[in-house]
Formats: sequence, C-alpha cells, structure tokens
Amino acid sequence: MEALFLLIALAALFGVVAYPAMRRRRLRQEGRQGLVQAVDPGAGYGFVPAEQLDVRLPGPDRELVEALEEAQRTQDWEPVARMLALTGDEYELRWQRVQSLAGAAAMELARAREQARDAGAEGPADVVSFSKERAAVQQDARWLRQWRAQQPNDHGGAQVYAQFLVFQALAEPGSADHRIILEEARNVAQDAAQLAPADPTPHLTELHIARRLNYREADFASLWDTVRRLAPDHMGAHLAALPYWSAKSMGSKEQADGFARAAAAHAAEGSLLAALPLFAAYDHLPEVNMVRGLYESEEISHAIEAAEYAVDQVDDDHPVRPHVLHLLVWFLVRAERYGEAMEALAAVDGHVGAIPWVDEGDPAATYAAYRALAVAGWESTGGARASQT
Repeated sequence: MEALFLLIALAALFGVVAYPAMRRRRLRQEGRQGLVQAVDPGAGYGFVPAEQLDVRLPGPDRELVEALEEAQRTQDWEPVARMLALTGDEYELRWQRVQSLAGAAAMELARAREQARDAGAEGPADVVSFSKERAAVQQDARWLRQWRAQQPNDHGGAQVYAQFLVFQALAEPGSADHRIILEEARNVAQDAAQLAPADPTPHLTELHIARRLNYREADFASLWDTVRRLAPDHMGAHLAALPYWSAKSMGSKEQADGFARAAAAHAAEGSLLAALPLFAAYDHLPEVNMVRGLYESEEISHAIEAAEYAVDQVDDDHPVRPHVLHLLVWFLVRAERYGEAMEALAAVDGHVGAIPWVDEGDPAATYAAYRALAVAGWESTGGARASQT
C-alpha cells in the first residue's frame, strides 16, 4: 500500500475531544488482558516470528486474502470481484481493499516481467506451463486486465484498475510515460465514479493523482468538496488528501495545519480523525533530529495521546485502526513509553503493511526491531513483573 502522510494540528483536535487541559488516555481492558495472556516465560510473548510477518496488509482481512490468493492462483478475476461487491458501501474497508488488490496486481506484474527478462523474453507471456503433476497458470496479473476488459461496467473493476495504474506510474516516476499513465488512471477513476456516483473510492484515487499532476488549488478544492460530500469522516480520504497541502507537495506546513485543524474540528464522535496529528507529526519530523527529547515534547505527547484516544473510540475491526496503531508503536518506542507500545503491539502483531514500516527497505525487519526495543524497554522498567502480579 502507498505511504500517506499528514501535518500537525493539535489545538483544534483537543477542542473536539473536549479535554484541552488533561491527558486523555483510557487503557483498553481487552488489550491489557491480551497482553497478560501473551506473556509466557517459556515461549516469549507470543509474537509472530519476523519471517512470518505479513507485509501485505496492516491488519487481518481473511476474506480479502482468500479471494486474492484464489485469483492469483487461477488468474480468474471473479473471486475478487465477488469479494469487493460484497464489501458494498463499507467505504473505509472498500478503499483499503481496492488499494490492496491494486498493489498486489502491480507487484505480481512486476515479478512476471522480471522473470520474463531473466528468461530472455520481452514482457510477461500469457502462457500456461505444465508439470507432471498439474497445470500451473502463469501469474502475471491478467485477472485484473481481464476483469476490466470483460466487465467494463463493473465499478469495482474500474476502481481497482485505476489505482493499479497509479501504482504503475509511481513505479517509474522518471519514465516518459509517467504522466500518460496518470492521465489514463484519472480517466478510469472518473469512469468508476460515473458507474457508482455515491461511492467516494474513485475520488480518493484521484486525490493521489492530483498532487502528482500538480492540480491547481481550486481544482483540488473542488475534488475535495466532492469527497467530503460523499464521506465527510472517511479517514482514508483525509490521509490521501492532506499531503497535497504539505510542504513536500503543493502547499506548506501552514496550509496543511489549516486543513488538519478543519478536519479535526468537524470530526464526528467515534471517527479516527483525532489521530491525524500523529501522521502529521511523522511527516514533519526533521531529517536529522538534533533535539533531545523530541518524542517526549508536549507537541508529540499530545499527538500520541490524541491517537490513543481515537483508536479507543472506534470498533476493534475498523479497517484503518491498525494504521494508527502501527504508527503509535513507532512513536511510543521512540518516546520510551514501552507499556503503551506493548499494548499496541498486542493489537496489531502479525501484519506490517502500514506506515512507518512500509517506508523502509525491509518492513518486517524494521517492525521486528522496534518490537524488540519495546519488549526490552518494558522488561527493563519492570513491566513483565507487574503484568504477572
């Protein structure tokens, strides 16, 4: 999945949650129980070994994994089409699944092209290879191409294909075809929007495209107005939109702050938008941190606590909740708040397809290193003994 970053906006956030002068932290009872159960002096903490960590997703999604694996094994698009159709109007989940399917297709095609180059061929060959035991279908993401070709009026197929094209363009940002592919992605996303006018998903894909095609501010604002009308509290939409206003893209820190403050101010109770400052803080950390205690500063502490508040307000199976928890692990370990880091780890361990791990060359190894730091720090402060009393 593509890394999405935000900028900091603390003042409005604490007005929304109505605790401006006090630390808002409620330990999840089930998290504490799960952590205690994970403590096994004979077998460690029950964490998944690093080599078994799943880098595809931020958290479990059995239906997606089963449908995707069947589609890749058979190169038949129908399993993923059924799965996405059954997702219906669960738009946060739908957006995550569209990204995951598109990303999987892009990776599959890249592997096929690499294998073809190694074999001296040009591009992936649509062939079937045979062994003595059984026929094995060449895996080259044809399931997505055929889905789009055979069902042009399926808005799910159009949504996935549009995001797939974005990933293709991002894979070769310096190529001559980069802009052409992005413009084609925009056309497909707009087709998908016409096929399902109430679904914000294709507009989220266009949010990614907008900052890479350098949309004018007025055009981006118009696009964002459409997204807000369709899904005002969509966390994924805010994660996709805020980078446009960032100093790293088309805007500035001040513009991004204003966007984030407005999002927090209008957030409905029970949304994850209170966690936006944590992503914002991550995006604007200095390249070289020369400030001792940065992660214990008031600004970062407030962002951490706001994110903890946010994840406490949504259901455990909220599809974007794991993204927040993963980033919490990163910040909590750096802030040496090891007990809280262990809680977050207990909730998300096993999957690492999220910021900040995906920003590293080896997401699983980076996550495992932070996990080890959390365990060591927790034990050094007597956490293990406290959990057993």
